[in-house]
Amino acid sequence: MRTPLYDEHIKLNGNMVDFHGWDMPLYYDSIIAEHNFVRNGCGMFDVSHMGDIFIEGEGALKTLQYLLPTDVEKIKANDCVYTAFLNEEGNMIDDTIIYKFSNEKFLCVPNAATKDIIMNHMVKNNKYNAKIIDRSDELGCIAVQGPLSQEVMEENGFSFPEFFKFYEKDSIIISGTGYTGEKGCEIIAPNKNLIEIWKNLLNSLKKRGFGPCGLGSRDTLRMEKGMLLSGQDFNLDRTPYEASISFIVNSEKEYIGKNELMKKTKPEFVFRGFISNDEKTIPRHSCNIVKDGNIIGNVTSGTISPTLKRGIALGYIQKVYSKQGNNVKVIIRNSSHDFIVSKARMVP
Repeated sequence: MRTPLYDEHIKLNGNMVDFHGWDMPLYYDSIIAEHNFVRNGCGMFDVSHMGDIFIEGEGALKTLQYLLPTDVEKIKANDCVYTAFLNEEGNMIDDTIIYKFSNEKFLCVPNAATKDIIMNHMVKNNKYNAKIIDRSDELGCIAVQGPLSQEVMEENGFSFPEFFKFYEKDSIIISGTGYTGEKGCEIIAPNKNLIEIWKNLLNSLKKRGFGPCGLGSRDTLRMEKGMLLSGQDFNLDRTPYEASISFIVNSEKEYIGKNELMKKTKPEFVFRGFISNDEKTIPRHSCNIVKDGNIIGNVTSGTISPTLKRGIALGYIQKVYSKQGNNVKVIIRNSSHDFIVSKARMVP
């Protein structure tokens, strides 16, 4: 599958890879350079592979209330909220952003790899006869991220939204959201408008010495900030309490998986960050975390942090060992390496 911006990536010599069935740029110049665009200035990403599912009609609010552990009724119009879909066991199927237009219209943005799974889950559990419409093939999305993102957006005629708020103008949705931990926004637009928006933004970035960014830097950016990756940091095997996002749960209302989730509010394992003193140490998914010779957890994501210039990891560790500053070892290719336990957000 290809996004509407595929030809633009080829023109920019994007290094294309298969990402869950999508042809996407891993990088254009280098992952580190693109990472630093976002941390120090501004970069932009094609995230059109993400899903766009609208929930509309009189039953929209009640349907989402049942589908999600978050109290959607309390969200104000033109606000976004981060939440997750749970299965009957209280484990996360996928995390998502919900956009609230009104009590009768919402937008759900699931991850690319789980879009069809979430669509089927929503249809199957549509108890209140909402209209569930998949518009993923009609819409694309560009993420503009970094300290200078507001300047770039305003230069291109877009008002800059507040954090986790959005507005709609001429069928284009602009939201104060992103996946980098930096100031930024996302532009959801009809495919016919996307290429022109991309080219205009690219001109603004280039004259400032910045440019487009690929999947590689998107991953290193989100890891530094402790952001979960669906299918890697959880895969139907973790609850919001284990993943350290219990703030999404409202225990006063009913939702799918509540009965089982309420039995798991004090987990044995919790999601944390892990920082090495060695810039050459690269932890990877499934590496064991060890204390006094005993396995106490495992790595779910790992990389070299371009900001900290050392190896970092995200993963799950027994709660008794999860205090920030604790010393642990991570086993990488049968070799033991020293790491320090951190909050999941390792870069402030």
